[in-house]
Amino acid sequence: MSTIAMVGHHCLYIQFADPNLEDQYYPRSHQAANVRQVDFSEDLLPYRDYRDYTALHYAVIICNPTIVKMLLDHLADPLVRNSHGLTPREYLYYVERFTGEQNTEIEEMLHKKETSYPKDKAEHDERQRKAQLLKEKEYRKKHPLEDALKARIVGQLGPIHALASAIRRKQNGWHDEEHPLVFLFCGSSGVGKTELAKALAQHLHGKQLDKGFVRIDMSEFQHKHDVSRFIGSPPGYVGYDEGGQLTEKLKECPNAVVLLDEVEKAHPDVLTIMLQLFDEGRITDGKGTTVECKDAIFVMTSNLAQHEIADEAELLRLEASVSSDAQTTGTATVVDTNKRPKSAEQDSTAGAASDELVKRQISLSRQFIEHVIYPILYEHFRRDEFLGRINEVLFFLPFSEEELREITSRELSRWAEKARARHGITMTWDPEVVDVLSDGYNIRYGARSIKYEVERKVVNLIAKANENDDVLDGGRCKRLRLSIGTK
Repeated sequence: MSTIAMVGHHCLYIQFADPNLEDQYYPRSHQAANVRQVDFSEDLLPYRDYRDYTALHYAVIICNPTIVKMLLDHLADPLVRNSHGLTPREYLYYVERFTGEQNTEIEEMLHKKETSYPKDKAEHDERQRKAQLLKEKEYRKKHPLEDALKARIVGQLGPIHALASAIRRKQNGWHDEEHPLVFLFCGSSGVGKTELAKALAQHLHGKQLDKGFVRIDMSEFQHKHDVSRFIGSPPGYVGYDEGGQLTEKLKECPNAVVLLDEVEKAHPDVLTIMLQLFDEGRITDGKGTTVECKDAIFVMTSNLAQHEIADEAELLRLEASVSSDAQTTGTATVVDTNKRPKSAEQDSTAGAASDELVKRQISLSRQFIEHVIYPILYEHFRRDEFLGRINEVLFFLPFSEEELREITSRELSRWAEKARARHGITMTWDPEVVDVLSDGYNIRYGARSIKYEVERKVVNLIAKANENDDVLDGGRCKRLRLSIGTK
């Protein structure tokens, strides 16, 4: 928005200034009053309380119709009241009283604008909202959410496309505005469930990630009395002033991405609170304050049925390898709790190459999900209404050999960047090194096992060599190449 700011008797054209910004000047010292009178205006009493005055107040006080008109044209609020409870037009009485002059031009402008301002402001805000939505839409076209998630997550194309499709529906207004989006990520440890939630929050909130991403370990809420820590203690109880871990975060950022880690460990009473949250889109904290969170995105992770999912995935990979020798990606398709599974072909924004890759991936059959996975979920949660409020259940499968090599390469690249930045060492490696390190994969720990394997077999040796000055000096920088030795 472009506005006019007033300095003394002069007006400046300033882009993106706020015409309704309120002054907070209060004469606390003689020095402040002197500076105010010299640098701001000689026509204003320096020892007067000017809190909550706007530029329009000052324009009326100095009786400048040109500045008044420009401010009103840029949606300065003629109805705003300062700390003395006066609107800009009410100062015309004092101007006439002290100067003996009556400014009918300013009077007419202010009176007319006071009548039309609410409508003009609403129309302006609506135009601004539509322009912002269009800008965000154009940005999403140029930077698809799928691309941002794939840059952070290895494999798991099914969950990525399903999550991106649900977010896209929400961003474009094709969703239930009365309820937040709720996801359940199922799969083994270390397969990208938490990382995918983080990547989503990073894409949606950017620099505001500290507020836009809320992670709550549900293993800390295994007892009945832990409900008070979740939403806040009632009056008279310990922790009342601190508020709830969830509610306080949602007050700061109502559209946050909330990760509820290991949800199966939460006490049933905590699940009752979560059901209210998912069903009504709001929650009442211990202080009786209603916290709205219809725009939030809730991601629950669970290790339930992880062994069944992993075993089925390995069986599917074996069958695919034997029957067609086709390359698979090792990720699972998506299952909506109330709808048939969706393929990537239904997502019109995904590229053709990505669609083809998703179609070739292995997927858990609907029969397996309904007869093996869902009974496990129902047996644990024992509440159809709780599972019924989950928009989509996403299944994460253990990594394939190809994905393990990619994870290993990424981990080596991460350490290569640290070696260059911290120690001036250029680190390279033979392809065989990736194969050997990827063999350290442990399905129980997922990608973390690759990280630990790289640290044990590579980083430890490099750190020792660097300490002993055994790294080759290639002139300006040290060079190090990793290879597989033979005995």
